[in-house]
Amino acid sequence: MAARLHHFVPLVALLLLAGAGDIMAAGSGKVPVALYYESLCPDSVDFVVNHLAKIFKDGLLDAANVTLIPYGNAKVGANGAISCQHGPYECILNNVEACAIDAWPDLNVHFGFINCVEDLVMNNKQEEWESCFKKQNLDPKPVMECYGSEHGQKLSLEYGKQTDALVPPHKYVPWVVVDGEPLYDDYENFEAYVCKAYKGHPPKACQELSRQYPIVQQVVKASNGVSYDSFDLEELDDNVDGEIKMVGADGN
Repeated sequence: MAARLHHFVPLVALLLLAGAGDIMAAGSGKVPVALYYESLCPDSVDFVVNHLAKIFKDGLLDAANVTLIPYGNAKVGANGAISCQHGPYECILNNVEACAIDAWPDLNVHFGFINCVEDLVMNNKQEEWESCFKKQNLDPKPVMECYGSEHGQKLSLEYGKQTDALVPPHKYVPWVVVDGEPLYDDYENFEAYVCKAYKGHPPKACQELSRQYPIVQQVVKASNGVSYDSFDLEELDDNVDGEIKMVGADGN
């Protein structure tokens, strides 16, 4: 859970960006945005449902390339069992969402499903997650065959490797990284950081954001940004043994 520290600075860069579309027409590559989260964390749920979901309506996707990493504060034991901060059901939903990303690589598709699941979590109806297949008009077969299987385990372990390789390491969830920089406790203002980092013509969302919010919380930035440890994040060996093992944080 993130602490709430509030430091404010003028949003000069964003205001300049909103009025400098012609000058910045070159170099319009999308800004990478990575969300490291866990399915039953209240702050993660709130961010997905009430903040990240807005980019599908306000046009910010024209400037952002979003990646979801459903693992968070989970741990892998010596026996290969994954334990999750909020218990075994969180491990199940983390894996379900990892399988959804794998089954439907299109962000618009897998985020719709994940947002549906997280909305149910927000309303204490997480056990109804399978209803999201019908709500999103999706074939349940690829996810149902994946989660809890050997392939599902590989996906979760790979997300664990990616999360554990963060430099600086994540301190809590949600952990939002924009253009290689962690936002720490200022993650709710991620749209402003995307707009400041985007080098192309600012989308309408950025122009409106500059008018609505003349100030933005200051993020404490790591001196060297975010990188990954040097080990190879290659696919796990196909001979991983056993089914995915989900245990509570207390080892039960």
